[in-house]
Amino acid sequence: MTVINKNISQVLVHILFWMLFVFVSLFLFSNFYWKENPFLQYVSLLVAIVYLNNFFLLPFFVKKKLYVLYVFVFAIISFLATQLYCYTFAQCGCTVFKCLSDYLWQTLVPLIFFSFIWILYRFIDEQEEVVKVKKEHAEMELKFLKSQINPHVLFNNLNTIYSYSLEKPNETPELILMLSDNLKHVLYESNEKTISLEKEIQFIDNYIKFQTIRTEGVKQIHYTKKIDSFQHQIAPLLLITIIENAFKHSTLNSDILVDIEVEKGLLKFVCENDFDKNKVTATDLKIGLQNLEKRLELIYNSAYKFSIEKGDSFKVTLNIDLK
Repeated sequence: MTVINKNISQVLVHILFWMLFVFVSLFLFSNFYWKENPFLQYVSLLVAIVYLNNFFLLPFFVKKKLYVLYVFVFAIISFLATQLYCYTFAQCGCTVFKCLSDYLWQTLVPLIFFSFIWILYRFIDEQEEVVKVKKEHAEMELKFLKSQINPHVLFNNLNTIYSYSLEKPNETPELILMLSDNLKHVLYESNEKTISLEKEIQFIDNYIKFQTIRTEGVKQIHYTKKIDSFQHQIAPLLLITIIENAFKHSTLNSDILVDIEVEKGLLKFVCENDFDKNKVTATDLKIGLQNLEKRLELIYNSAYKFSIEKGDSFKVTLNIDLK
């Protein structure tokens, strides 16, 4: 609910209540009001009491959490206001108890109603604030998690370029151009909540190329793609975390499988690598994926499935509904 809509709704509620309250009091209960109109005189005092309660008493006592004292003050104000109405405005000459039984409702109804309205809108404001804080917290956490991911990607790419500048300088320019694309992706496009699937896949293509060159003769990379449409959005730097983890923990002379499939808006991603059970524990393998799990929960909630299988190889499966 926007601030303007909320303010308009409050004004309408107040106006409608006072109109209905005056109508009920004047038309349905007694003809006496039409002769002397003491109630119409009393309405102005009622309005003053109601808004004194709404703007000063309720906020003060609620903030201090003096609920019992507020109830006591509320009762005293209602009692005195009703007595004032009986003996000053209506001049009924009745007893205190008769006055309370006949006229107390006229004081209590607006006081109770507008107190309830104040509490209701305060509750709405608090809920909106909670949602806002949660959203800000989630955004801050996502930025923090991304900041942890980005250096890993760049560090690996720079290492590859450094190695090639020494061993194969003629191939270095192409790698620098690829790194330029990856830098643009990491530094600018990854700050978006979602980016086009095509850009994210291109980033992975470049990363795989880097790794293919860097691990030539050491590791076998099996990279396959089957994408029916690139007209989807995806949170940036999700899949690369899994791929990096595979390269980091895979053994020498081993195979790394990376398979990406997108069909009817459903992304199916599988990454599998061999690892040395004597040197690397399952906990070590999962450390690099902990941030990923947090990001998936924050971004996709229940629209994803994430699983890790540890057997002869380490296999990570991720399904995301991109629709």
